[in-house]
Amino acid sequence: MSSSFALILSDNRIRIPTVTLVALAFTYASTVPYQSIIGINELGLSDGTYSALVFLSAIVNVTTSLTLGIWSDRLKERRPLVLALSVAGIIGFGSIAVIHSPAVFIFSTLLLVPMSNSTYSLLFASLRARTNQMDRGRAAAITATVRALFSGSWALAPGLIGLYLVNSPSMTPAYGIAAVASLICFCLYFFFAPGNGTAGPAPDQTGFFASLKRIFMPYVLARVVVISLLFGLQRLNGMLSPLVITHAAGGTVVDVGFMAGLTAFLEMPFMVMWGMAQRRFRTAHVLAFGALIYCSYLMLLGFASARWHVYALLLLNACGAAAILSVPITYLQDLIADRPGLGSSLISLNSFIGTGIAAGLFAFGTSLIDYSGTAFVGAAAGVAAIGALLYLESSRRQARQPA
Repeated sequence: MSSSFALILSDNRIRIPTVTLVALAFTYASTVPYQSIIGINELGLSDGTYSALVFLSAIVNVTTSLTLGIWSDRLKERRPLVLALSVAGIIGFGSIAVIHSPAVFIFSTLLLVPMSNSTYSLLFASLRARTNQMDRGRAAAITATVRALFSGSWALAPGLIGLYLVNSPSMTPAYGIAAVASLICFCLYFFFAPGNGTAGPAPDQTGFFASLKRIFMPYVLARVVVISLLFGLQRLNGMLSPLVITHAAGGTVVDVGFMAGLTAFLEMPFMVMWGMAQRRFRTAHVLAFGALIYCSYLMLLGFASARWHVYALLLLNACGAAAILSVPITYLQDLIADRPGLGSSLISLNSFIGTGIAAGLFAFGTSLIDYSGTAFVGAAAGVAAIGALLYLESSRRQARQPA
């Protein structure tokens, strides 16, 4: 762990994207918990309108990430793109904070905010371009450590912002904090990012559609779908655990908030641990083991009937979630290792598909059984995904063996 931190601190091409990701986390953490409250309660959007807005903004986010990921591989450096997306964040978040209008909220949430969110995959592309020059184990450990720092910032921000806004009649000042965070991202890259070292080696001249075609190759797409199913388990838990806590376990919303914050903090050391494990074991095997732990957590969550049952699962939850959130970054980037931008854009695609899968599992499970039973459905789907992942990796290894 100490060697990863030392490398992050000593290498400007890693340090600046890392610090920028920590600042970027505040744009997510200051707005996501309050977005529905502002849109529906304060600005009067209907449930249907808000749902459609969230769905369309997710499409804009994944489209922007894929497009800019491909484009960034054709540039000498990613610095101008990060600056442009930071400006989109400043305007998008800032306009919602200043102008209390449904039209402004819809426009910013639909276009400018998803563009700002695309900075996430672009920064990981910059990191990948640098870590491509290192051995696989060290690169994976650095990626996991950076993701842990992002998670820590995410965990810290909501509580601080909640205290700041506790007596506020509106939650829109949270978007002002996000605009300031976007401004910090802009300043970090404008003043401190290396002018010629954020994109990596020589620009790639492959055409846009030829690059896009690589994503839909069976070898890549099958693995993206499997990883998305594993990622969907974490999103499914985000839907289920508050309901299990407040229904089957007899808890309150205070327990929900406490569990969410504590889990996020505990994920940090586990992410570093999984990164260190990738130095010794194959990424797919590390991910499979971590996902199996998470499936065990979901299975036990289905049996929870008291608050202490959920608290007893805290470490199991954090350990498994840390693997699902951090290890796939390296795995997905490795699928198109020679194209850092394109490979990193798979992170956004993974998130988009995984969220859809989680919604489908939730709808399927709750239509047949209760919330606790839906946790069993998620665990079963996770075990199937782990089996598919190990089968795909076994097939790849066999294909590489000489006849």
